[in-house]
Amino acid sequence: MRSDYANSKPRRQQRGNLKKPQPPKRPPLLLFLMVLVVVAGFGYFLWTLKNGSPAPVTQEPVKVVIPEKTSPKKDPNALPPKPKEEWTYQQELENKQVEVDLPEKSNQPTRPYQMQCGSFRKESQAQEMKAVIAFQGLEAQVRKIDGNSGVWYKVVLGPYQSKRKAETDRHELQRAGLNGCMIWFWES
Repeated sequence: MRSDYANSKPRRQQRGNLKKPQPPKRPPLLLFLMVLVVVAGFGYFLWTLKNGSPAPVTQEPVKVVIPEKTSPKKDPNALPPKPKEEWTYQQELENKQVEVDLPEKSNQPTRPYQMQCGSFRKESQAQEMKAVIAFQGLEAQVRKIDGNSGVWYKVVLGPYQSKRKAETDRHELQRAGLNGCMIWFWES
């Protein structure tokens, strides 16, 4: 049995509700009584705490004993007396002589540094990079090198006496967008 809901006629709506209205539900009486008993018990508990039985009052006079001059008892929580400071290293150092061995300047290279920013087959490309470097306020040279693979035009900066100065210039070129500059020992 197939029913086609798209082509079916709408049903007539019934006017009015045929069901009888339900009377409103009452809360359960047993639950109400249990809550009332618990609240009353809690109230009684608080009342007994507040109005607890008073301590028995004694009518006997209180005897106060004032001890005669006796040595005071030490407090078990008291701190010990502050120790006397004794420093001896000042007197020891006044008469000492310190000897320091300075290493020879073996860490420092004997040759200065150079920075190479490019190597090109065409001299025009090398001159173009030299101009870009000049706009950054640095001076570069283009060197013609005859190698095993032909003629190369290298763009170099330097000589630098310290690697730190070469690094500073390299960072300046990196901020300008020229990446790939390498720092080498100077070769003439």
